Amino acid sequence: MYQSIAWYATLFFVFLIALAFSFVYGESRKQREYGPIQEKGYKIRKFYFLALVAVMGFATALSLSKLPYHAQHAKADTKSKIVDVAGMQFSWELSDDHFVVGEPVQFRVTSKDVTHGFGLYDPNMQLIAQTQAMPEYTNVVEITFTKPGTYKILCLEYCSTGHHVMIKDIVVKPKGGN
Repeated sequence: MYQSIAWYATLFFVFLIALAFSFVYGESRKQREYGPIQEKGYKIRKFYFLALVAVMGFATALSLSKLPYHAQHAKADTKSKIVDVAGMQFSWELSDDHFVVGEPVQFRVTSKDVTHGFGLYDPNMQLIAQTQAMPEYTNVVEITFTKPGTYKILCLEYCSTGHHVMIKDIVVKPKGGN
C-alpha cells in the first residue's frame, strides 16, 4: 500500500516538474523583461518548496509511526532481570534464556569479535527490539515480555559467511507456570 502511494506521489510530482519545464520553455520563446519573470519564478519556487516540505513531513510522520519502537519497552527499573548477551561468529551467548511474562528484562549486549545486530523477534517474527552488539562496548535494551512463547534473537548485521545461522531461541513462560 505505501509503495503504491509513493509511486503515485512520485508520478504526480514528476508531472508537475514536467509541467513547470514546459511552461518555462514556452515562456522562454517570448521576448519580455526579465524582472517580472524572475519574480514570478521565485513565487512558484517558494510554493513548490513549501509543498514538498509538507508532503515529506507527512510521509516522515506516517512512516515513523510504523516503527517497532514503542511502549513495549520497559522503563528503567532496578527490579529488572539482567541478562548479559555476547555475540560472536556465529552464535549468541546469554547468561539466561528463560523468562516470565511481565518480568522486566535488561539485555546488556556486547560482542566478542565483530559488530553484530541484536534483533529480538516475537513468536510471529515481528521485530520488537534491536541494538548493535559491538566489541568493547555494551548497549542496553530493556523490555517486558507481554506474551508467552518462543522468541528469537537474530543477527541484523552481516558478520560473515555464517551470519544466517546466528539464531538463538529464548523461552517466555506465562506467569506462575507452564
